[in-house]
Amino acid sequence: MAIKNRLFDGMVVFFHVVKSGSFTSAADITGHSTSYISKEVNKLEARLGIRLLHRTTRSLSLTQEGELYFQLCQQIIEDAEQAENAIVGNQLEPSGKLRISCPISYGLSNLSPVLSQFTEKHQKVQLELELNDRKVDLISDGFDLVIRATVQLEDSSLISRRITQSEALVLASPSYLAKHGMPEHPYDLTRHKIITYSNSKQPNVWLFRDNNGAAVQVNVESHVLTNNASLEIALGVAGQGIIRVPRFALKDEIETGALVEVFSDWPKPAIGVYMVYPSRKHMSAKVRSFIDFIIETLGD
Repeated sequence: MAIKNRLFDGMVVFFHVVKSGSFTSAADITGHSTSYISKEVNKLEARLGIRLLHRTTRSLSLTQEGELYFQLCQQIIEDAEQAENAIVGNQLEPSGKLRISCPISYGLSNLSPVLSQFTEKHQKVQLELELNDRKVDLISDGFDLVIRATVQLEDSSLISRRITQSEALVLASPSYLAKHGMPEHPYDLTRHKIITYSNSKQPNVWLFRDNNGAAVQVNVESHVLTNNASLEIALGVAGQGIIRVPRFALKDEIETGALVEVFSDWPKPAIGVYMVYPSRKHMSAKVRSFIDFIIETLGD
């Protein structure tokens, strides 16, 4: 047990000697005297039974064994620092770059009106917001957090928290319905011009449930295929076809009569809006502050 209690003796001192390049600099960094630093390294070498450093009056250099030991010490010290940061992270003031990805329509309609409150409250956070309808890879693309709107999240090792729930609406303009007629049943969509969303898993498969809960699957043909909900809405208002978009993507198109709901008596599929973030990293103060802010301002 005595040997185990001495495992870390001299390790941090040796690390700073190598990093700074001299005993004097290591003494300044650690707040000890140069003689103390020298004695700690000597004791470490004696305990290990190997020479770690070649010393001359003008320079220091690592032995082959010293190079290996330094690399191992560096990893141990960095791991210890990460463990400490994980514990105290929630107590630190939020700061640094915060990279977030969000669907365009939700970002413009819901997120943008409240972001100034967040940046005013957390002025040390540099917010980097990417509005993009494609499904980004949170880890490989380097995001701290992504916002996703979907009927069902895919299973993963990531953590998700729901912000709110919207619903998918089938819509068309009065001019389109006057020309082509109002569909009475989802199967009627096969005879209509349909504007579809390319980022859906199956853009040409529209799923419904009747009032008894029975599933109805309709294979539609794309008149226009796009990856942007705002363009879908614009084309719908222009009478170019029938669209299906989340309610949060709309402004006042229904209220003004620019778009009319189709199948209004059918149950509407729920679309959850979620924040997704890594579970493998500790929760930094900047991420925690953003999650809390969004739940407070936009949450159900």
